[in-house]
Amino acid sequence: MLLLREGDPWELLLVRRPGGADFAPGAYVFPGGTVHEDDRVFSDEVRAAAVREVFEEVGILLAPGARDAECAQVRDLLANGASFGDALSRLGVVPAFDQLVLFARWVTPAQLRRRFDARFYLARLPTDQSVTPQEGEVTDWLWVAPSRALVSADITLVYATRAVLESVAGAPDLPTLFARARSISEVPIVEPRIIQTECGWEIVRD
Repeated sequence: MLLLREGDPWELLLVRRPGGADFAPGAYVFPGGTVHEDDRVFSDEVRAAAVREVFEEVGILLAPGARDAECAQVRDLLANGASFGDALSRLGVVPAFDQLVLFARWVTPAQLRRRFDARFYLARLPTDQSVTPQEGEVTDWLWVAPSRALVSADITLVYATRAVLESVAGAPDLPTLFARARSISEVPIVEPRIIQTECGWEIVRD
């Protein structure tokens, strides 16, 4: 999820993975994760997973009218054993799937043992909500303009994160970025390859 907020320049949220994480340890990435069985109760399990993972990692609830108070209620219900879907249902909260705009899809190279089929969505930061990172999921977080993230020596990026940042960095503002994403009729699948060169193994895209 590219969680975005207005500004001059506009910014997005990056989170740093724990050093012992299975995926991208120590790197800054977008909030996200994998589909869980509980997500399948929703009409769109992939968007449901995106909303849940954003909430679990950074405490932002992508739902109409949700504020910090509702976020705290959801956390309390989860702490008492409720599933994410049950917690939202009890509070009468409906995820804002229509506000999640799909704009990229990446599949990891075939040579890798562990592979991912990752969708990337755009979503605006809701008003009246603040980042509340989950201990153990996130070791650091920051709002940053894509252009600065790409050149900062303090921000370690994996290949896909860097490529996605490059694809959005040129947008002058959020309305332009969302309009461009919504105009894509069919999001192409990007599947990089790993090839051996004189300098070693490199990732390339067709």
